[in-house]
Amino acid sequence: MNTPIRHHGVRHRLADRLFHWGMAVSVIVLGATAFLPIVGFRFDWVPLHWISGVALTLLVLFHLFRVFFVHGVRGMVPGPDDIREIAQAARGIGPEALAEAKYDAFQKGFHLAAATTILVLLVTGLLMLAKIDTTFWRRDPSILSDYSWGIIYVIHGAASLVLLFLFTLHVYFALLPEHRSFLVAMIGGQGPEKARKGKS
Repeated sequence: MNTPIRHHGVRHRLADRLFHWGMAVSVIVLGATAFLPIVGFRFDWVPLHWISGVALTLLVLFHLFRVFFVHGVRGMVPGPDDIREIAQAARGIGPEALAEAKYDAFQKGFHLAAATTILVLLVTGLLMLAKIDTTFWRRDPSILSDYSWGIIYVIHGAASLVLLFLFTLHVYFALLPEHRSFLVAMIGGQGPEKARKGKS
């Protein structure tokens, strides 16, 4: 992954940083309530799990609003330069003759993988809310057949494992010295305005 350029400015606005850290807390709580009971920790995990899932859903809706009405979609959609950047990296050369961009190809690829995984988790998780009683609704598992529920559970569980891997990968890369400026930007807002330097 190429080193970000030295020019710093406002990389992430406050609303976007709050979304990021709110999502991080939601994912951690969801992961803990999903996996800790499997390894033997006994506690009433279901309420914490579904409430965190609903909170994550609201955060994602907030983020989608900002994507479509504040930032625009184009900045995170992979394009021809991103494919060229990956090809150049595979050949061991730096980005040459590429347009500068706030997010490089690898950041866009990670975002696409994480967004897809989280959307799969949210859709399957929201369906699974029909199987629990809450203050707001009564359970009604009859909306799907047992076979369909089995598929939903398998997809949800598989996506959970994928998200666990992506979360670990994200933390690892965020702590690398060459990516430290991106972590700082997600905390305080100031950071490299362009992750891909572009043609010199």
